[in-house]
Formats: sequence, structure tokens, C-alpha cells
Amino acid sequence: MNVLNVEHISKLYGDRMIFDDVSFGIQEGDKIGIIGINGMGKSTLLKMIAGVEEPDQGQIVKQNGLRIAYLPQNPVFAPGATIASYIQEGELDDWKVQSYLSRLGITQMEIPVEQLSGGQRRKVALARVLAEESDVLLMDEPTNHLDDGMIGWLEEYLKAFKGILVMVTHDRYFLDQVTNRILEISHGSVYSYQADYSRFLELKAEREEMELASERKRQSVLRMELEWAKRGCRARSTKQRARLERLEALKNASAPTQDKTVELDSVETRMGKKTIELEHVSKGYGDRIIVDDFSYIVLKNQRLGIIGPNGCGKSTLIKMIAGMVQPDSGTIEIGQTVKIGYFAQEEPMMDDRQRVIDYVRDIAEYINTREGKISASAMLERFLFTPDMQYAPIGKLSGGEKRRLYLLSVLCQEVNTLLLDEPGNNLDIPTLTILEDYLNSFPGIVITVSHDRYFLDNVVDRIFEFEPGGHLRQYEGGYTDYLEAKQRLAKSQNTEPKPEKKKNSEKTWKQNRPEKLKFTFQEKREFETIDDEIAGLEEKLEKLEEEILKNATNSVKLQELTAQKEEMEKMLDEKMERWVYLNDLAQRIEEQANEKK
Repeated sequence: MNVLNVEHISKLYGDRMIFDDVSFGIQEGDKIGIIGINGMGKSTLLKMIAGVEEPDQGQIVKQNGLRIAYLPQNPVFAPGATIASYIQEGELDDWKVQSYLSRLGITQMEIPVEQLSGGQRRKVALARVLAEESDVLLMDEPTNHLDDGMIGWLEEYLKAFKGILVMVTHDRYFLDQVTNRILEISHGSVYSYQADYSRFLELKAEREEMELASERKRQSVLRMELEWAKRGCRARSTKQRARLERLEALKNASAPTQDKTVELDSVETRMGKKTIELEHVSKGYGDRIIVDDFSYIVLKNQRLGIIGPNGCGKSTLIKMIAGMVQPDSGTIEIGQTVKIGYFAQEEPMMDDRQRVIDYVRDIAEYINTREGKISASAMLERFLFTPDMQYAPIGKLSGGEKRRLYLLSVLCQEVNTLLLDEPGNNLDIPTLTILEDYLNSFPGIVITVSHDRYFLDNVVDRIFEFEPGGHLRQYEGGYTDYLEAKQRLAKSQNTEPKPEKKKNSEKTWKQNRPEKLKFTFQEKREFETIDDEIAGLEEKLEKLEEEILKNATNSVKLQELTAQKEEMEKMLDEKMERWVYLNDLAQRIEEQANEKK
């Protein structure tokens, strides 16, 4: 039963159509993840459901008495508010809020909110939202600024939550663990998938394949109908008029819109023998030691991940490497050929009045790529900034679009070393995926601070974990490898590992790790019937060839039959390609099964 219905909503921002006649329902038990490219309207949809914004057309109908709690991406606090005064607003259980705050690492209640960092403010807002008695929980990027332990706790909390959950998040592990439904926003439409994130990827691929197949069929029929129209038909009979109307409908039909993706490539910049050398580096604030006697030589093309609880010193370490913070003792030597690009946790202040294109032109008018020099405008287009958006002020961009613009400004500086501090914050999943691919082919050093477990699994080959006292422990591999090593260490010390970490380690996300091969339900059914389908197509082709020979002197009929033959051959080629794939997969499945015997 639907407790909330979105009915024919439309929303326009400037000249951009965010939603175009969108309808869907939300049922009891739904735990929904909203995904899509930045700027497509994910946060706007949450705001409309929360009642913070109104659609231009349509309505959102809610069940009587429905209690909604909403966590925005950028919480707003009253001037002069303290943590204590903020959580006391409304009828909330103070003890419950304080318990959640403590779990999120905040214990001092009298601190003014204006003195808190952006991450701390979000934690305060998150604790208050969780303490509200709600039937529907709306959350915009709930894992931003949370460390691994906090994310694991929030995962378990939301899995046990009895109400409806609707959230926007880039955390792919989190989506898989918590959600049972995905809403994908794309070009003004919303697609619903009754699945977690992994299954969503499969279903989306199937949907897009079907759409392309339908489009190929439409184009084929359209060609035939155009040929018929060219022969000088007259629309006198009812049948002919209907056919002409069909032709017009085919011509006016739109092709399926494919999501554009960010295009990234890098130009190799020479790096000498000397890279980055840290020798006996220590750093502290007051009596607290952040980094204690850390030494390490970074190798060429190495990918390092830095993890640990919030406030342990991860950002401080990466800032010391960038030269923005000086160590208390020890030395950090940077090779002369090392060119560093630093991507901060929060983008620097941008002039909202400045045009997007001028922001990039201030860095470089032309950017070197593998294909040669391209203009700032062309580079912006690769990053999904349309010509209209390029000449708009930065203030009109969404938070995610500003983040993408900032990423562009770092990557176009022709560097050979990238220091990334929480690169996943406010970046959409498609851009994150492209960034991962880019970093894997980047001809240089990558050092990243990240709580995004999926990102770490796909990018890094060595992890440094901050331990109490400012010590850093080294682990080989990605995040999954780190968890397995922690489990082995716990067992050797006769200590039981934490349940949430064990659960996460059971899944292997590393792309190069052997996976259990199997057919999907659709592939299995296709494999069983594809031989007969190919035989049927070959038989039809033979008959068409016979017809062509019979009508060799009839030019009109010959054209029609030739077009049919070309379409049939195309279908046969596609089926043969599919047959090769399915048979190869079947063989590999059999080999894998035999290896286990």
C-alpha cells in the first residue's frame, strides 16, 4: 500500500527541466536509494517530498498523519545556536539525541554551532533527525564526513529502522547493504528498480539494451516506410492514410536518451627518481600527538589510501605532504619533478558571480590531453557542463556540480601526483566511477584520504591506518584486503572482530578478484533458445535470397527485399555475437566448477 504518491510532477530550474511529468509511489517497507548525475534533481526531489520545495506542476499526496524527518545536505542553524539549544528545539528525547551525538563523536553540548566544521554540523543534524519519531526518513548524503565505524553503525541502524527510508548517497557499499529499491533520475524521468545497487546495475543494462533494440527496430521500420512513401503512394484509401500517419509517428518518435558520462584522460608528466620522502615526521596539537615518527618513501605510480577515525590526523598528513602544514619534527622532501594537485575535502570559496568558463580560463585557456590541446570550453563539455551552463554564474550550480567543477580545476593542471581528501564527498556515482577509471590509468602517484570503501577497493594498492598515538600501520591491497588482514590479526590475538566489519568482508568488490561465475536468469533462458533462433534467422535469409533471385527484374520489389535482407543479416550478426559470449561464459562456468572438484 502506497503511503506517499508523487503524481505528474514537473520542475523547471531556469531553462533546465529537472522533472517532466514524473509519477511514482512509495510503499511501506521501502528503503530507497536515489541516484543520478549531479544536477539531475536528486536533492530537489527530497526537498519536494519533505515539503521544503513545491513542484511547478503536479502534486505529492501523503497519507494523513505521516511523520517525515529530513536531513538536508547543508543543514541550517539559527544564529548563535549551540549544540544543546539546537537539539532542544521541538519535542525530542534529549537523552536519545545525546546518545546519537556521542556515537558520532560529539560530546560537548555547549559549543556554538558556528565554531563547528561542516562535517560536525552534519553530525549534529543527523543525530537530531535520527531522534525524531518518524514514519519516513529522508536523508541527503548521510555518510558524508563519517568514518568507517560510524558508517557501519548507521548501516545497522537504518537496516533495523521500521519506517520508510529515502536517501541520496554516493556510497555504493551503503546502497547495497541498506536499500531494497533504487530510483534513478535521468533527463527529467524517474526509473524504479526493485533491487539493491548491484542488481540495479544489471537491470539498468537490460533496460538500456531493450531501449536500443526498440530504437533499432524503429529505425528499420522507418526506413521501409520511407521507401514506401518515396514510391509515390496516394493517401486516398483509409489503409494508406493510416500508414502515412504511422510514418509520421515513427519520424516524430524520439530515440532513448543516454546519460552522458564525464570524459577524463591524463597527459603523462615526467617524474624523476626522487618522489616523496617522509623521514621521522611528527605532528601534534597541544598535548595530542597526530602523527608520531612516521617514515616512508612513496614509489612511482603508487596508490596509497589513508584511513582512520575522524579527527585522527588524516587530512593533516596529506596537507603536510602538500606543503600546506609544516611538521613539528622530521622532514618531508619532494622531488623537483613532482607536480602536486591537491583536491580538498571541501571545495574552496568560489565567486558565485563568476562565470563557469572564466573559472576554468583562470587556470588555463587551453588544456593538454592525449588528443592534443583543447579549449577550456571543450574541457567543460567533457565534464558535462553544457554551453548554457558554461556562461552561467557559478552560483546557479548545484552543490554536486560545484564539486565536479573543482575536480576539473585540479585535474587540468597537468600534475603527476594527486592528493585527494575525501574525493567522494558530493560527487555522483557515475562521476566517481569515471574518476576511479582515470586514477587506475593515471601515470603518477595517488594518495587519497577516503571513507568510501568501494572507492578504496577500486583504486588503492596499499592502505595506511591511523592507530591511537599517531602511529600508522601498513596493509597491502584495497579495503577488502585490509578487512581480511584485520580479521586475521584479531584471530591471532584471540579477539573477536567487529560484526559489521566481518559482514563487509564477506563481499568481494575488487574488480580483479576471481568471482563465482553464473548465468543470470535471462542469460540462462537465452542460452537455451539461441541456437533455434539463429537457425530460424538463417532459414529466413535463405528464403529472402530466393525471393531476390525471383524478382531480379522488379526494381521496386528488389529494393524492399534487399532492405529486409540487410536487416535480417544485422539481426543474425547480433545473435552470433551473443552466441559467442554465452558459449564462452558457459565454458568458463564449467571450468570453474571442475576446478572446485
